[in-house]
Amino acid sequence: MESTEVILSLTPMAVEKVESFIEEHGAAKEAGLRVAVLPGGCSGFQYGLNVEDEPEADDEILDLSGVRIFVDPFSVQYLAGVEIDYVTSMMGSGFTFRNPNATGGCGCGSSFTT
Repeated sequence: MESTEVILSLTPMAVEKVESFIEEHGAAKEAGLRVAVLPGGCSGFQYGLNVEDEPEADDEILDLSGVRIFVDPFSVQYLAGVEIDYVTSMMGSGFTFRNPNATGGCGCGSSFTT
């Protein structure tokens, strides 16, 4: 299901990295990035990112700066207002999540609670 509502956002650096990962994956034109919230992690929920060739039938499909984003119905409720960035530091590089709705988190930055 195509969505016009902006659930989450990607920074320009995140868009660049996702496009690179999709290209490396050798994915089809319909490919995109699955953004999911999964039970687990040290704070209750954790984020999941995965390049997938096509969306599931019940996914929300977003187009963010030309990148297709697939979000399952469970995850939509936890992703409102989330910004995904890609950062590089002395500690390494990777995707980070800024979630204005999270009431807590942990040091790893990929786990949160609401």
